[in-house]
Amino acid sequence: MWLRDRQRELSIAPLWRLGFRPFFLGGALFAVLAIGLWAAALLGYLPGWQPVGGSLAWHRHELPFGFAGAIIAGFLLTAVQNWTGRPGLSGWPLAALFSLWLLARLAWLLGAPLPLLLALQLPFLPLLALLLGRQLWAVRQWCNYPLVVVVLLMAGCEWLLLYGLTLGDGALQRRGALAGLWLIAALVSVIGGRVIPFFTQRGLNRLAPVAPRPRLDLLVLLLSLSLALLFASGLALQPSLWMLPLLLVLVALHGLRLWHWYNSGIWRVPLLWSLHLAYAWLPLALLALAAWHAGWLHNASLAYHALALGTVGGAILAMLARVSLGHTGRPLQPPAVMGWAFASLQLAVLARVLLVPFAPAAGVGLSSLLWIVAFALFIRHYAVMFWTARVDGQPG
Repeated sequence: MWLRDRQRELSIAPLWRLGFRPFFLGGALFAVLAIGLWAAALLGYLPGWQPVGGSLAWHRHELPFGFAGAIIAGFLLTAVQNWTGRPGLSGWPLAALFSLWLLARLAWLLGAPLPLLLALQLPFLPLLALLLGRQLWAVRQWCNYPLVVVVLLMAGCEWLLLYGLTLGDGALQRRGALAGLWLIAALVSVIGGRVIPFFTQRGLNRLAPVAPRPRLDLLVLLLSLSLALLFASGLALQPSLWMLPLLLVLVALHGLRLWHWYNSGIWRVPLLWSLHLAYAWLPLALLALAAWHAGWLHNASLAYHALALGTVGGAILAMLARVSLGHTGRPLQPPAVMGWAFASLQLAVLARVLLVPFAPAAGVGLSSLLWIVAFALFIRHYAVMFWTARVDGQPG
């Protein structure tokens, strides 16, 4: 039976053998296209392009729910196989799920009618949660159910944004987008809490693993979800001193985690310093948001973009670079150019956060260009891994 299962898996085209393959490739390509289009529209180079709801509504939805949604799907659909010991989604069901994601992207880009757009956008995250939940339920693996809950909450935020789209209500769209962004940050904190100390230990050949702190991890998750719900309700969108305790506690907790994981040896290993820097943007974004609520910072957008580019974009690029190597049977040694890709993304964050307030057009243009360079380098050196078989001959 094992031999039959192995032969069946090897008969599937490599691109459809595991979730990370189509979704990592599609997500990375979309990262380049989406930021390129948004920058061109923002700088006035696409005056005739008017997607449903306007380019701002498209941008608000497609970066957290289109780009990040694809990477989350690819990661979780692959990871759940390791967690449960059961085969992950593959073959035509995986191709169908990816096609749904792709059609949703094309529909908005090509100006599909609103009912068709909604029909394509709404089912993806609930379907992902259902697939993950079924896998976990089969082995009663309760410890990973919080990830399913976060995916369902993301679906709720997406629906809130799309409901605002149908009403032409920009405030509802903003609530859904920002709540979804902070939910993705919550996922980064959960997954980062598992993989960053483990990857650091393995990457530096440390004998003693970092001691787990499940209570701290649970507290961070609960507070992160609370913050996302405050954004969904709209309560966090106006400056308020009562937000400061929550934000400052989260800054301290994330800082404590980073200190707990840190080892000076990470700076010799691009796959490690890229992850640590991505996570470091999370407390920095929270600190900037706290400064805005305290009246010390005039533009909350700086905090949101530090989170979106630094934490979400940085963590995604770092995880893509490492996970893709491991799951295609390659040594955990990325192409040397990936160090430049990680650096380019960090510079993109700095340009967006520090330059835009003083030179908006130059800051947006430079930040977008650096982001595109970072993901284009990844695509150039990794794309072939996704549509070819594992180099060690194993299925997957």
